[in-house]
Amino acid sequence: MSHSTARDIHVLIIDDHPEALKPLSSLIQSAGMRLSLITDPRQAVPRAQVLRPDLILLDVHMLSQMDGFAVCRLLQEAPVTRQVPIIFLTSASAVEDRLQGLTLGGVDYVIKPFAPEEVLARIRVHVQLARRDMPESNQPEALPAEQSPDLIILHAAMRLIAQQLDEPPALPEIARLVGTHDKKLSTIFRQHLGMTVFAFIREERLRKSQQLLIESHLSIQDIAHLVGFRSAANFATAFRERTGMTPSAFRNQAQGESVDAQE
Repeated sequence: MSHSTARDIHVLIIDDHPEALKPLSSLIQSAGMRLSLITDPRQAVPRAQVLRPDLILLDVHMLSQMDGFAVCRLLQEAPVTRQVPIIFLTSASAVEDRLQGLTLGGVDYVIKPFAPEEVLARIRVHVQLARRDMPESNQPEALPAEQSPDLIILHAAMRLIAQQLDEPPALPEIARLVGTHDKKLSTIFRQHLGMTVFAFIREERLRKSQQLLIESHLSIQDIAHLVGFRSAANFATAFRERTGMTPSAFRNQAQGESVDAQE
């Protein structure tokens, strides 16, 4: 794989106060890299899908209903931007913020104020690492298609719920975490899934419980707590209403079918 030059690198900055980044912006451009800027985080995902940068510098605290963590969640869901390295460049220095940024998929977390030369070095390192990890092929790869903002929000919300199924946030908080408001999120779920957010949580809990009943040896009570039911009795009632059988009967039937298939 040939080594890339600085002119091949396209850096996207997402920051609603870019004035403070002028020394860094000038350095990036003087290094021969392309530079794009987005100041409205609400435009970050659709524009990033069009720009297709090699690396994104992302602020956390922005004066919008969408902060940098929400932007990161959405960028990670969009096929076009999923593999783009994200460096958080922010004054949010708390350990919880740094951990959240890295957990959400950021490759690096740089605290303001910073030395522009250090950030430039990090940009080069992370672009090189990202390109090294790309599969080599003599065949040109089809570029991933852009996805509608609503679908990206939907997938981000679904993933967030699945990760916190035992105790998901309230609807307004889910909406905030994916950069929208509760009415908009409810509309997206109804349009694309034909159900409310609450109904989706209930369906996801029962789907996950079926998976755990089949694939694990956890007790019914443990499974009930893992998927967010307050008691095994409440879980059994909901499960029977949905499947027509108790969790124990479902597990016995599934294990019996598994044994029959092996014979």
